[in-house]
Amino acid sequence: MTARFLNLLFSPSVKSIQQQMGSRAAYSKRDAANEADALTENEAAFIAARDSVYMASVGAGGWPYIQHRGGPAGFVKVLGERTLGLADFRGNRQYVSVGNIVDDDRVSLFFMDYPRRARLKLLGRAKTVDLAAVPQLAAALADADYGAKVERGLLIEVEAFDWNCPQHIAPRYTMAELAPTIEALKLRIAELETELARLRPVG
Repeated sequence: MTARFLNLLFSPSVKSIQQQMGSRAAYSKRDAANEADALTENEAAFIAARDSVYMASVGAGGWPYIQHRGGPAGFVKVLGERTLGLADFRGNRQYVSVGNIVDDDRVSLFFMDYPRRARLKLLGRAKTVDLAAVPQLAAALADADYGAKVERGLLIEVEAFDWNCPQHIAPRYTMAELAPTIEALKLRIAELETELARLRPVG
């Protein structure tokens, strides 16, 4: 857990509740201000393996909004130690997140690995980019085998990140993750059926 992440989120009200609940003393050791976090190879590899992310933004009316974004594994690109980029695929065309970051560029991202019960939380500042005007960036964000229409690019400058403990994360698996196990079971069933047929008395 980075001090930067806590410093951005621990408001006076949060600290007051921590004091009431007995956790303020432990967290106070991390109160020193520090510069923005830099992603390491560990975070980069984790992000590159994800096929979805949850992104929260806040609208002009003060309401938080959480959006799921998905794509092929690695569709969120680590462009530098403090920069993420992704192609913004066309969805339901409500543009709530895109509109929100016009008013307030702060976003929060959750990257989840359900099978391994791991979660990476990230705070950053987002902006939209016209990819037609920046072909080099468009090429860096492209996933040629993914057929979704790209409407724009999103760049996120990382402010801080934190790894969460696995407590309360229920393991979940995609069909791709289950496929090897399912295939192995099918082969074993076929082997047992063949053996059963061989042992079954004729007539």
